[in-house]
Order: sequence, then C-alpha cells, then structure tokens
Amino acid sequence: MSVEATTRVSVDVVEHVAEVALRRPEKHNALDRSMFDALSDAIDEVAATPAARVVVLRGEGPSFCSGLDFPSFIAAGSSPDELFVRRPGEPANLAQRVTHGWRALMVPVIAAVHGACFGGGFQIALGADIRIGAPDARLSAMEIDYGLVPDMGISQTLPRLVRDDRARELLYTGRIIDAAEAAEVGLLTQLADDQLAAARALAAAIAARSPDAVRAAKRLANEAFWAGPERGLALEEELQRGLLGSPNQIAAVTAKLGGGPAEFADPGA
Repeated sequence: MSVEATTRVSVDVVEHVAEVALRRPEKHNALDRSMFDALSDAIDEVAATPAARVVVLRGEGPSFCSGLDFPSFIAAGSSPDELFVRRPGEPANLAQRVTHGWRALMVPVIAAVHGACFGGGFQIALGADIRIGAPDARLSAMEIDYGLVPDMGISQTLPRLVRDDRARELLYTGRIIDAAEAAEVGLLTQLADDQLAAARALAAAIAARSPDAVRAAKRLANEAFWAGPERGLALEEELQRGLLGSPNQIAAVTAKLGGGPAEFADPGA
C-alpha cells in the first residue's frame, strides 16, 4: 500500500486477523478519492496475504463512514467518471469495488459499525459478511437526498438482508434508522456495547478454524445460497471433496478428538 493510501486506510495482520481501519476521523471517514483508492488497495493487500484468515473492518474516530465527501470532489474538480473505471475482467467499477470487494474476498469480513454509517459507508458495511453494531450506530442509504441512487454494490447486498418492501422503503426515503431497528430488520447481525471488541472476539474464533474450511464455507455462501439445486448441490460436493483428507482437515479432526488446539497451515503459504 502506498504512503498516501496508508494515511486513509491501514491494514494490520495479527494472529491471522487482518484489521482494516478507515483513518479519516476528522471527516467521519468520509470517502474522498484517496479513500476509494486506499480501500481498493487494502482489499488487494488482504487478498495477497495468506496469513489473513478473517478481516475486521472498522472506522477510527466518531463514525464508521459518513459517505461520499462531495465537497472534496468539487474542490478537486474531479469527475464522477473517475469512479466508474473498471479493471479488466472485473464486474465492479472502483466505487463498487470498495464494497463488493469485501464480499468477493476469499475470507470472512466483519464490520464493526458505530456512529454514522451513511450512503457509501452504509454500502461498505453491507459488503461485509457480518456486521456488529454499537448502540450509537445510525444507518442510511441517503443518496436519494442528493437526487441519486445507491450505486456501490447495494443491489448485491441489501436484497439478501431485508424484505423487498423494506429495501424499497429505505431506498425511496433515505431515512436514518437507529441501531436497534437496524438489528431488528437484519441490517446489523448483532448489537454490542463495545462493537470492536465483539468483532475482534468473533474474528479470533473464526481464525482458529481451518482456513481451508472457512474459505470453502464463504464460497458456498457466495455462490450456492442463491443458486438453484443443480449448481448449489454440485458445489457442496465439489467443496467437500476438496477438503476431505486434506492436511488442514486432518488437523481439525485430530484437534477435535484430542481436545487441543489445531495447528493449521495458511492456504497458499
């Protein structure tokens, strides 16, 4: 990651947990162009780190992410077209990559959400596999306030979390919902007084599992949960055949039967 990118987003891998922090607290981690680039770089860095078995995604300061920093784009004379650029062979443009990229990672991502989680920040959080919210979290798809629609991957996340009518109501109104309602309707997985501590604890528990099995489970969730029986059942078998008898699967069984901790090898290491 470049020096400029690290001023916006940091990646620290400790005991197989990659902690990714948005670092623009004075602006509630609002998304300027540098933040988009830094988040994209962070996704690449985690993907290229075999020791990273799970991600905790958080924001420094009073909020998770307050959305797009419109004034910064206006001041820089930037065009929205800059965010519509795609890498060759990727379905997502840059704006979508910083949300969909977390879902596309091979490892689970846990978002620790607090304070403002608006617009683009809301969509980044939805890109995580799991969201743990603080009591002060406030969420909104507020693009309608600016005469726009959410276009950072929300079509691939929101309909999987809430009822169709609920999703439409959130898009049409842009209203802000509090943490309790967000948990009730399914936008937050759970609430915790210390959302970061809870996210770290869950990440540690996942990191202690076979990384091969966890990656296979995420692929199963990504590709089979919404597929038909032909594809879904075939993928279950394909993944299981790849795991059976593998070194990490044997290590998991040995640890389970012996009652001790397992020693797993990192995939691709």
